[in-house]
Amino acid sequence: MSPCNHWETLVKNFNELNLPKQLSAALAAMKYETPTPIQAKAIPAAMEGRDVMGCAQTGTGKTAAFSIPLITGLIANPQKTALILAPTRELAAQIADVLRQMTAKTPDIRSVLIIGGEAMGPQIRAVSRGVRIVVATPGRLVDHLQQGTISLKSVGYLVLDEADRMLDMGFAPQINKIVGTLPKERQTLLFSATLPQEITRLASKYMKQPVSVSAGENTRPAKAILQKMVETTHPKKGEILLSELTARQGSVLIFVRTKRGADRMAKMLFTRGFEATLIHGGRSQRQRFVALDGFRKGRYRILVATDVAARGLDVPHIAHVINYDLPQTAEDYVHRIGRTARAGAQGEALALVTPEDRGQWRMISRHVGNA
Repeated sequence: MSPCNHWETLVKNFNELNLPKQLSAALAAMKYETPTPIQAKAIPAAMEGRDVMGCAQTGTGKTAAFSIPLITGLIANPQKTALILAPTRELAAQIADVLRQMTAKTPDIRSVLIIGGEAMGPQIRAVSRGVRIVVATPGRLVDHLQQGTISLKSVGYLVLDEADRMLDMGFAPQINKIVGTLPKERQTLLFSATLPQEITRLASKYMKQPVSVSAGENTRPAKAILQKMVETTHPKKGEILLSELTARQGSVLIFVRTKRGADRMAKMLFTRGFEATLIHGGRSQRQRFVALDGFRKGRYRILVATDVAARGLDVPHIAHVINYDLPQTAEDYVHRIGRTARAGAQGEALALVTPEDRGQWRMISRHVGNA
C-alpha cells in the first residue's frame, strides 16, 4: 500500500456537516457544538465515503469521530449495518453508551453490545430482534460466529478502535477471522493512539486507499498534564503512596503491574480508610462494571487498575494518575497518564521510581520529552 493520503478538509462546527436532523438533534442534546481536532479532520473524510486511518491522543473525541459518519451512513442506507471492534469490555461498553445517546432520535437504529464476561443468551436474543450496530470485543464475537448466532453479511461499515491495543493484546487472529466474513465492499475506519508498522500492515490488508488524519503529538502526553517523579525504594513505596493520596484532592487512578498487586493494594487502601475499588482482567464483567460505575459516579475516590484500563477508560473527572509500578513501555506510560486531563481539563501524573526502575524511567523520560 502506498503512503496514506493526508486529509486537509476540516470543519469548525457540526452545523457545517449537514447531518441528518435526527442526529443533529441528538448531538444538540449531548451538547456537542465544536468538533475536536480529530473530529474536524476525520468526519468530513469519512462522510465522503473514504476509508480513514485516524491517529490522536486518548481523550480527544475519537468515538464521535467515527460514530457520527457511521450513523449518518446507516440513516442513508437502511439495508446496511455496522460493526465496531474494541479491545476491552470497558471501551466497548463506553462506545455503546455514546451510540445509544446519538441514536436516541432514530429508534430504528438499534445496537447490541457483544462482550465476554456476560451470558451469551441475552446477546443472542438482542441480535435476533434485529440490530443495525454491533459493538464487540474480538474474542466474544468469534464465539458467536462459530456458533452461528450472528451474521455479518450486511456490514457496510467497519470500525477498528484502539487498533494498536487490539494487536498488543494478541487479537490479530480473531480480527482476521472476523474481517474475513465481511463484505469486501464496505467502508473501514481505523483509529489508534499510535501507528506502528503492524497497524500499517493491517491497513494495507483491509483498507482501500485510506486517508490519514491525525491530531496532536501522538507519542507525547497532553500538555495539560503536570508530570512528577518521586524516587523511593520498594519498602517505602506504600508509605509514599499514602502520603501522596492524603496530600492530593480529587479522584485518583493508580496503576499496578499485576492482578495480585492490585488486589493487595485495594485491600490495603480500604483498611486505611480510603474509598477505593479495583479492576483487572481477573475480575468478572459484573465486578468491573460496578467498580467503574462507582468510580465514575464518585462513590469511590480511588480506582486501582492494571493496564486493562490504560486504554478506553473515559472518566472525565480523573484528577491524578499514579504509576505505582512503571509500565513496560513508554507508549503505555503515555496511555496511562492520558486518563487524566481529559477534554481540555488539567491533570497530574506521578511516578514512583525505585533504583531498579531508573533505566526504565530514563527511557520513558526520553520518549515523552522530559529528559
